[in-house]
Amino acid sequence: MSQQQYVQVATIAGSDSGGGAGIQADLKTFQARHVFGTAIQVAPTAQNTQGVIASFPLPVDFIDTEFQALADDLAIRAVKTGMLYDAAHVQAVVANLTRYDLGPLVVDPVMVAKGGAHLLADDGIQAVIEALLPLATVVTPNLPEAETIVGRALTTPAEIIAAAEEIQHLGGNNVIIKGGHGTEPVTHDCVLLENDAFWLDAPRISTKNTHGTGDTFSAVITAELAKGASLKMAIILARMFIQGAIKDGIVVGHGHGPTNHWAQPDPGITVRSL
Repeated sequence: MSQQQYVQVATIAGSDSGGGAGIQADLKTFQARHVFGTAIQVAPTAQNTQGVIASFPLPVDFIDTEFQALADDLAIRAVKTGMLYDAAHVQAVVANLTRYDLGPLVVDPVMVAKGGAHLLADDGIQAVIEALLPLATVVTPNLPEAETIVGRALTTPAEIIAAAEEIQHLGGNNVIIKGGHGTEPVTHDCVLLENDAFWLDAPRISTKNTHGTGDTFSAVITAELAKGASLKMAIILARMFIQGAIKDGIVVGHGHGPTNHWAQPDPGITVRSL
């Protein structure tokens, strides 16, 4: 058996006691993509498929210690962020990401849960925009999160492209505005990279079981970047993975159920120029 170090990645996020999103979804995704997943927990949540009941932020100095523990022993090749709770915790994460080299950074700017619960305080939103986005390799907001970042509604393709350009200028050099919140029979993800721009189109799947899709999507990108894939290929693989995870669904709970991390990627994705 080879003793070569296995590819290692990290998620910085909140936990989901229901297992469908957050750190739990990230670790399941990392395992499915054949990388070793580690976690820096920011805030445990008490939640299930029907919603978030409560959340509790961990002390900032404990988060510092979590970072140090990973940096002292492991060779993290890529990292992602998810739920970061508030400005103080965002700033702590930013300080540690500046202190330690953990590879490419995927920022999933988690703000609101599927059931409507707010997962990031107002001061945290501003801290993400001003302090975290400038560190990001790629930023993956969904449509409502992109609207919050740019401060206006986004209803047309031209408006979405303009928002991606604005987020890019805020420091997110590569931006994906996910189209899952639309209503058309085909979803359209707007991908604006430093050296490329395209739409990712896929058939919309009629299901309420989409809890954790954003976490899973960004976790696949993190895993693939750690394994050496180009950013464009990592994004396409992530879109195929989440399409399969939604399409080959599982039923858990009575609300917005999780996606299926055992599913095979669905290649039925169309790439077209922006």
